Amino acid sequence: MDGLNRRRPAVRRVGDSDRRRRAHRRGAGQSARHVRRRSRRRERPRVRHPRLLDSSPPLDVSDCCTPKGYRQIFSEKNAAGEAKRYRRKGLDGTSKRIFDFIKDSGVEGKTLLEVGGGIGAIEIELLKAGMGSAVNVELTPTYESAAGELILEAGLGDRVERRVMDFTEADTSVESADVVVMNRVICCYPDMPKLAGAAAVRAKGMLVMSFPNYRWWTRVGLTIVNLVFRVIRMQFRVFLHPPARILAAVEQRGFKTRLNKPGLIWQVVALERTPGGA
Repeated sequence: MDGLNRRRPAVRRVGDSDRRRRAHRRGAGQSARHVRRRSRRRERPRVRHPRLLDSSPPLDVSDCCTPKGYRQIFSEKNAAGEAKRYRRKGLDGTSKRIFDFIKDSGVEGKTLLEVGGGIGAIEIELLKAGMGSAVNVELTPTYESAAGELILEAGLGDRVERRVMDFTEADTSVESADVVVMNRVICCYPDMPKLAGAAAVRAKGMLVMSFPNYRWWTRVGLTIVNLVFRVIRMQFRVFLHPPARILAAVEQRGFKTRLNKPGLIWQVVALERTPGGA
C-alpha cells in the first residue's frame, strides 16, 4: 500500500528545458535587436533641409558674410570674367535698367556712391554720361585689379574712388552722395535693415537698388542654390528679403518709391528722398 500511495516522480520530457532555453535566448536576442534598432533610429542625426534665408530671424553673419565667405564666390577670376563680358557686351540687362533710370533723371555734375559695385560698370557708364564723380565701396579687394583696368581704359582715374570696407560699419569718411546704388547687393547680406538704412542715410537725392523678386520660382531656385553651397561647403549664402520689407526700411527714413519694376528674377526699385526727409 505504501508503494501504491507513494507519489510518482514527475516525468521529465527530454528536450523540454533545452527548447525553453532556446526560446528564451531567441526572445532576448529579438528584444536586444529591437532595442538596438530603436537606439539607432533615435541616434540617427536629423537632416535639416536648407531653408530659404529670410530677413526675419536674426542670422549669424560670421559664416556667410565675412571677406572669406565673399571671396569664395566673388573671386579675382570672377571679376576678370565680368570685365571681359562688359568689354564685349556692355551692361547686362538689370544694370542697364538702373543706368537708364538714373540717366533719365539727370546726372550732370552729380555724385554717385555705389555699394558693392564690383568691376564698376554702372559707375563708368554714368561718368561717361556726365556724372561728376563716383565712390565705390567693396567688402573684398578681389575686384580692385579688374576695376582699376577698366577705369584707366575709360580715362576716368581722377573721377573714381574705390574703398574696401564693410559699408555698414563705414564712418563719416564715406560721404553722402546725390545718388546711391546697390545692384544685386541686398541679397548678399543677412541684416537687410542695417544695410538698407546705411545706404538711405547717405542718399541725398535717390537710392536705386536691385534684388531678387519674391516669386515662387525665385524662392525655389535660391533654395537650391543655397543647398548646393552647403553641399560643397561654401560659406556664402543668398538671402531673399521680401521686397515690401526692403521698401519699408527705406521709406521710413524719409523716402518715397518712384520706380518698382519686377523682372523675371531681378526687381529694380528707385526711392527718392522727400522734402524734409530725415
